[in-house]
Amino acid sequence: MNLQHYLAEYSRLLADPAIPALLRRLEARVVVARAAGSKILLAGNGASASIASHLATDFSKQGGVRAMAFNDANLITALGNDCGYEHWIARALDLYADQNDVLILISSSGQSPNVVNAARHAKQLGLYVAAFTGFARDNPLGAAADLNLWVESHSYNIVECTHMIWLTAVVDLLRAPTDLDPSA
Repeated sequence: MNLQHYLAEYSRLLADPAIPALLRRLEARVVVARAAGSKILLAGNGASASIASHLATDFSKQGGVRAMAFNDANLITALGNDCGYEHWIARALDLYADQNDVLILISSSGQSPNVVNAARHAKQLGLYVAAFTGFARDNPLGAAADLNLWVESHSYNIVECTHMIWLTAVVDLLRAPTDLDPSA
């Protein structure tokens, strides 16, 4: 592997001029949710579930908005057993989602049936859905979401790390502007 090319790929993705406007759109929806006393719900599989967990804490602690990740083993196994793994996140939405909540779904491929079904169900519930996807641009999760932040890569690590950077950027946008300016 050419390490210089690998690192340059991150630079290319992070310098995409379309991304700041998309991140600002998500920030605006989170601000509305925060003002309404609503919350951010996050979910994904594998490393994306870990990202969801990390960001739930950051949105709450640093962003001042209630947030929770659907990744508790008891929740996953109970709902997966009762309604099938492909529907457990959608069922969790029935249990935990409220009007004006924002659902953030993270999937490198945008193809995971449980995540795609959750996006479709969330739309039926009237939730705003933001998807963080990669691989093929025209993936089912991105198509089902109100906002799709797509990483143009087929590398799991590059997609997942870029999702993490973009999501933490939204958290930092929620903080006071002086928190972001070291000279202030």
